[in-house]
Amino acid sequence: MRISRNDFFLAILVVTMWGLSFVVIKVGLNQLPPFLFSALRFALAAIPAVFFVPFPKNHWKAVLGIGIFIGIFKFSFLFISLDGHITAGLASLLIQSQIYFTVILSIIMFKETITSLHVKGFLVALLGFLTLLTSGSQAFTTLGLLMILLAGLSWAFSNIIMKKMKDVNLFQLMVWACLVPPVPLFVISILTETDQPMYLLAQLNFMSWVSVTFLAFCSTLLAYALWGVLLRKYSAASITPMALLIPIVGMISSVLVLGEEVAFIEVISFLLIFLGLVAVMLANVATGETFTKKSI
Repeated sequence: MRISRNDFFLAILVVTMWGLSFVVIKVGLNQLPPFLFSALRFALAAIPAVFFVPFPKNHWKAVLGIGIFIGIFKFSFLFISLDGHITAGLASLLIQSQIYFTVILSIIMFKETITSLHVKGFLVALLGFLTLLTSGSQAFTTLGLLMILLAGLSWAFSNIIMKKMKDVNLFQLMVWACLVPPVPLFVISILTETDQPMYLLAQLNFMSWVSVTFLAFCSTLLAYALWGVLLRKYSAASITPMALLIPIVGMISSVLVLGEEVAFIEVISFLLIFLGLVAVMLANVATGETFTKKSI
């Protein structure tokens, strides 16, 4: 089924919000420590929404699993990496390693086979990754690289949970999954970041609150609501490839808004990694395995 023009622009709006989120996180981290920032984002996304959004029936295990892997693990790793250890543009690209990790986990857990296009995509991306590692790039630290790859792996585990589910309302699922992370993240923050979180929140400036609000209401509630509508109207194979625009938006906005500089060798490595992503995504669409149901 062909996507209508209005729905096409809706999809563009969603991936734009998700792509901009990496820049928004960077801005918020100027005042907020990673765990407290993430806890606040999910708390605002979950409450009061859970009082108005029905619980996805028979999916409490999925709600818990996605809340843990996406809310606690993925975003903790992502926020730590963005807290001075990796540029927003590179993070928006490398977190898409979730596509590769999901394919690997599917092979291990479901005995799925991969196509020659999968293999080619992996090899091209690996070449780009090795180019980046040997480039002497200042865009990341070793810790930042490790954290962003762990974020991608965590996302992949949540994809596996989603893969086993059928007929679930994506928006309901994500709203209730947002209720899982806040308390554990607040506890971790108090133990490792600050013993006076309320005092710290009282000192936040306008831009920090804009960052938290954007992540909670735009890139979470609004984006997932719209994405869920699109997935109900069209096949996943028609919609999910548009998620490839997320790193493009992330990298362009990081240059324009944050003034991040990109060296020529970094551009080459980024292009190779992105082309690898495109190849794997096309292979997933061809085999009916569309994993990128959610992004940020």
